[in-house]
Amino acid sequence: MSNLHNINKMDRVYLCLAHMSGNEMKYIKEAFDTNWVVPLGPNVDAFEAELEKFAGEGKKVVALASGTAAVHLAMVALGIGKGDEVICQSFTFAASCNPALYLGATPVFVGSEDKTWNIDPNKLEDAIKHRMQTTGKKPKAIVPVYMYGMPAYIDDLMEIANRYDIPVIEDSAEAFGSLYKGRMTGTFGRFGIMSFNGNKMITTSGGGALICPDEATKKKVMYYATQAREPKPYYLHTEVGFNYRMSNVCAGIGRGQMTIIDDHLAHHRRIARMYADAFAGHDVIKMHLEPESYMNPNYWLSTITFETPDSQRPYAPGEEIEPCGIVMKAMDALAAQGIESRPLWRPMHTQPLYKDAPAFVDGTCERLFRKGLCLPSGPCVTDNDVERVIAILKDCVEK
Repeated sequence: MSNLHNINKMDRVYLCLAHMSGNEMKYIKEAFDTNWVVPLGPNVDAFEAELEKFAGEGKKVVALASGTAAVHLAMVALGIGKGDEVICQSFTFAASCNPALYLGATPVFVGSEDKTWNIDPNKLEDAIKHRMQTTGKKPKAIVPVYMYGMPAYIDDLMEIANRYDIPVIEDSAEAFGSLYKGRMTGTFGRFGIMSFNGNKMITTSGGGALICPDEATKKKVMYYATQAREPKPYYLHTEVGFNYRMSNVCAGIGRGQMTIIDDHLAHHRRIARMYADAFAGHDVIKMHLEPESYMNPNYWLSTITFETPDSQRPYAPGEEIEPCGIVMKAMDALAAQGIESRPLWRPMHTQPLYKDAPAFVDGTCERLFRKGLCLPSGPCVTDNDVERVIAILKDCVEK
């Protein structure tokens, strides 16, 4: 059993509950003792430096109020505005694409391939060509997302993006610590997104960060994140800015969390292997694992699919999409035992908010949503918890 479990275990089993290292209070106390309890400060500077070292590749990092703020500021830095189009992965959480609406741009949704569940390179190029022919201009950015910590086929995506000279914003919010050919996700594109929400690999209670290509870009992003205030002894503004900086107190939590990130990563990966071993060869329950040896996901959440005739039924365009019966049955069975689970993300192109947005899909995202389930995976999940989940799911399918 992992050494992370020397904590008071709650009765309820959560997907990914925040786990404190014990070092966080040292940095928080330091912030209070020095009265640095506002945005910016020594903890923010130190946390950014630690994140830059963690990401590698000479990247620079700006700590922010949320991962959503990071997506928004990446789009601001790229000059995205009214009338522009942004290619977004459909199979994701709304935070990946909503910032395009903030700026008056239009998301163009692209479906996923069924190996990594991430944006399909072939459909990506189809979407670029179609939008160029239709609108007479290129999309202003591409936003791939690494679902549940699984890297995409990044080389293929970057080859297409570079060929068409379209900047990439890697949404690595769920993939903190995931590797592609030994390199951190979030460091391949122009920008990368980190999230430190309470249920992520590390937390600052909320918070996120933007990975930037160089120091000049970092300074520009910091300028927008601090209300676009000009460097004058009085308040002067020539552009619209935002109040997006991370507080020095929250950054102190992040510094404490960084002392145990290796333990968290090892734990999530070990839990995933427990599920994988238990469901290996199962006729109905299939564990989602990395399709290539050069992908090393963090397994933020372990995910499964139920392969039944109902779950594989083709999705009819215009049909109201819902998780299939076995998914809901499994969730109910787990919930009855105090265990949290949840369906996979509902594709953005099926959301009422985005019903009129262009979409280049083939039904893969819809099928994944209908048949998939997220399982408890966080640092507070014990081996016994995993064994209970496995037993409940197998019993549910057999019945």
